[in-house]
Amino acid sequence: MNATASHPRDIANNHFGNNVRIHQGDVYHYSPDQIDRCLADLRPTDPRLDKTRIQQTKGGLLKSSYYWIFKNENFKQWRDNKQHQLLWIKGDPGKGKTMLLCGIIDELMPTTKLMDQSANTVLSYFFCQGTDSRINNATAVLRGLVYLLIDQQPSLISHLQKKYNHAGKDLFLDKNAWVALSEIFATILRDLRTKTIIFIIDALDECEDDLRELLAIIIQHSSLPYVKWIVSSRNRADIQQQLDSHISQGILSLELKENAKLVSQAVDAYINNNVSQLHSIQDNQDLKDKLQALMREKANGTFLWVSLILKELEKAESWELMEVLNEMPTDLTAVYERMLRQIKHLERRNPEFCQNILSTVFTAYRPLSLTELGMLSSLPDEISANFKSIRKLITMCGSFLTIRDGSVYFIHQSAKDFLSQAGSQYNISERHLNIYKQSIAAMSKLHQNIYALPDFGLRPKDAQPPDPDPLAPMRYSCLFWADHLYDASKAKNELADEEAVWLFLKDHVLHWLESLSLIGRLPDSVRSVRKILQELQSSISPQLIGFLKDVEKFILSYGSIIDRAPLQAYGSALVFSPRLSEIKNWQWNERLSFIKEVHGIKDRDIHLQTLEGHSDWVQAVAFSPDGKTLASASDSTAMGCRHGSAAADAGGP
Repeated sequence: MNATASHPRDIANNHFGNNVRIHQGDVYHYSPDQIDRCLADLRPTDPRLDKTRIQQTKGGLLKSSYYWIFKNENFKQWRDNKQHQLLWIKGDPGKGKTMLLCGIIDELMPTTKLMDQSANTVLSYFFCQGTDSRINNATAVLRGLVYLLIDQQPSLISHLQKKYNHAGKDLFLDKNAWVALSEIFATILRDLRTKTIIFIIDALDECEDDLRELLAIIIQHSSLPYVKWIVSSRNRADIQQQLDSHISQGILSLELKENAKLVSQAVDAYINNNVSQLHSIQDNQDLKDKLQALMREKANGTFLWVSLILKELEKAESWELMEVLNEMPTDLTAVYERMLRQIKHLERRNPEFCQNILSTVFTAYRPLSLTELGMLSSLPDEISANFKSIRKLITMCGSFLTIRDGSVYFIHQSAKDFLSQAGSQYNISERHLNIYKQSIAAMSKLHQNIYALPDFGLRPKDAQPPDPDPLAPMRYSCLFWADHLYDASKAKNELADEEAVWLFLKDHVLHWLESLSLIGRLPDSVRSVRKILQELQSSISPQLIGFLKDVEKFILSYGSIIDRAPLQAYGSALVFSPRLSEIKNWQWNERLSFIKEVHGIKDRDIHLQTLEGHSDWVQAVAFSPDGKTLASASDSTAMGCRHGSAAADAGGP
């Protein structure tokens, strides 16, 4: 018998046969609520919904416009050759890179766990979008990729949950998030080594933060034989420089002659399909043929050009179509310039209104809902509160903007890039200041118990918003007013509008905290206050500094209470505040009606938080390196972790 042959053996009184892999270690059990909360905090958005939105925004996915890729030699090498793990698809704006990747995903999906749980292939993808701060950074990319991996193989949550129990949502948001997620990502890949993993990332050029680190992760893990990557971007020298030495055979340029011809044919198919659907010429085949021929001649193999022209044709009457098409320049930049000229020549005040809308969408940190856009764009009241009027103005903005699921997006990153150049004469600080002022004006309408809750102890998750939701127009403002104030002030290093900050917080700080609690974003209050204190303290009056510090202490002391029951901002939080607290002095009239007079402590002592959940003496406490998480351990061997920023319990024994 061969000396190296395997034999059955007993381990811990269990009998195992040959070829059995055994893992000996801790087994963790997490409740469904814990898992759901972790996954909800993990994902910046759901990449599957992003894909659907993108396809709908671009008019749907046409198979004949992408299927050529499966005959491409570079793609076939990536798909079939185990030595080709990374494929980079690059091309100029509007060449159809995003829809190409959507098509690849659709074709690969049936053989992966996204559609077939018995499959041995895992597919995860992400669409970067430079105009949305939630999905335009490297950390968001990793969060999205990990989210889809766990969705396909739920047991992978174990690599995430333990750290999440210690740090909570800060695990994905603080300054160490990239480091933590990189480690988690690597561990998950090792756990999936018996499977084939495919990652697809669109628009690397729209990853505005930590792109180099993201590329390094891609390069590092492309050496694993069971991991394959497809990435896309514009032709960017910095991306080429970092990827070049690793994918000499894995670059698919859409401008190369053989590929450009296939792209042009795909654009032709796109033209034929969409022109045939124009309502104004359904009974005129001759006009269809002429339009299709002229569009193919002028398109220059660019999907985006065709998409923009189709939007113009949809507005025209049948007898105007050829004239409109003949007027259209063949260059994308020239098309955008024409759209801008048309806006400037609108009648009456409409150019001003369109300019306000474009400026607001351009400056916002994420896509705005129609209600948010109406409130932030300095429009007359009869327009700002009317969905129909806002939609009409958006259509007047040429084809720069599009509406999808009630939110407003740029039609393409190149549209925002063009406006960035065209509007370079406008002061970016002024744009931020305008949004800040509109936000403060809107939030000044906040009031106690804005949802008319019947119970002072009702939790946010149990609160039913009125219809219409009074917070809907103000959600963005509640979250980002301080960011816009900072960006309006940083150029001159002086607070742009100190009096308005002071008046708003003095009158509405509790209303603001209640609102943030209702929308599940109370920890953002500390971030907002600290951003002003830390970044602009040298230019703030001592009076405002003192009040901001008192607000910070108030949230740290009572944030966990307000987070659980928003109306307790006016109850226990005020009651237990010391008599010298500025918030208590300014806001005491806001106390709940049944509270009369309370003679509490004179001033806060040196501690800000009470460590709850221990049944014995606490013997050890320690902050995480970034100061955002506090861990405590007691004689009973219990250990608890709390978010330092919001005083909320983050974990248990």
